[in-house]
Amino acid sequence: MPISFQSPGEVAFTIFSFPVYYYGIIIAFAIFAGVYIADFLYKKYYDKVSYIFDFTPYMIIFGILGARLYYCLVNFSYYLIHPIEIFNIRQGGLSIHGMIIVGVFALWGFSKIYKMNFLKLLDVFLCGTALAQSIGRGGNFFNSEAFGIPTDLPWKLFIPVSHRPLEYIDFEYFHPTFLYESILDFVIFLILLFMFKKGVRPGKAAGSYLVLYALVRIFVEHFRIDSVLNVAGFPVAQVVSAVMLLIGTICLVRIKN
Repeated sequence: MPISFQSPGEVAFTIFSFPVYYYGIIIAFAIFAGVYIADFLYKKYYDKVSYIFDFTPYMIIFGILGARLYYCLVNFSYYLIHPIEIFNIRQGGLSIHGMIIVGVFALWGFSKIYKMNFLKLLDVFLCGTALAQSIGRGGNFFNSEAFGIPTDLPWKLFIPVSHRPLEYIDFEYFHPTFLYESILDFVIFLILLFMFKKGVRPGKAAGSYLVLYALVRIFVEHFRIDSVLNVAGFPVAQVVSAVMLLIGTICLVRIKN
C-alpha cells in the first residue's frame, strides 16, 4: 500500500512567542540517548568507574561547534553572503562528519585529562553516536531537508514548494534519504552492540563504525540532491566518507594483526 510522508511543520510549540523547533527537541534527545549508551557500555564492558558524564557537557559543545563549522564551510558561498545565519542552528545545519572529526580530537584530550583509555572511549562514544544519528535524522523530516531525487516509490516524501531546489520545482515527491540513513544507522548500532556482547579488543568497535557508516553515507549520497560542494565530481560527503572508510579499515587491520 503506497505511503507518502509530509512534514507537519518545523515548529513544535511556542513559549511566549518564542518558537521551539522539532529539530532542536529531537537533537537534544538524540544527544542524551547517545551519551547514556556510551556511559552504560563503558561501565558494563570496560570499567566500572566512568567520568563520561563529567566531561559530556564540553563534548556536546565541541561536537556542535564542529558540526556547525563543517556545515558552514561546505556551504561557504551562502554563509559568506549571510554571515549572521551561521549562528542560526535551530532550523538545521549540522554535519555529522564535522562532529566526528572534532569529537575525536576532543575525546582524545579528555582521555588524557581523566586518565581513561582513549580507544575504549572511542568505542563507546561511536556506538552511542550511531544511535544518536539514527534518532537525530528525524529532525530532517520536520525541516523538509536532506531528501533525495524525485521518486514515485510507495514510501515517497512530499516536499513543499518552498523547500524544493529550483531544478526540481515541478516535482512533488522525493526519496526520504534521511529515513534511509536513520534505519541504516540503527542497524550499525545493533551490530556494534552485538560486538560488545561478544567481546572486542579496544578500538575494534570504533574501526567498525567508521567502515560501516562510511559505506552507509556513500550509498545514501547517491540519492541526495543537496550536496553543494563537489571534489573531482564527487559530493564532499562521499569524499570524506571514503577517507573514513580507509582510516577504519587500517584501524581494523592493525588491531587484527
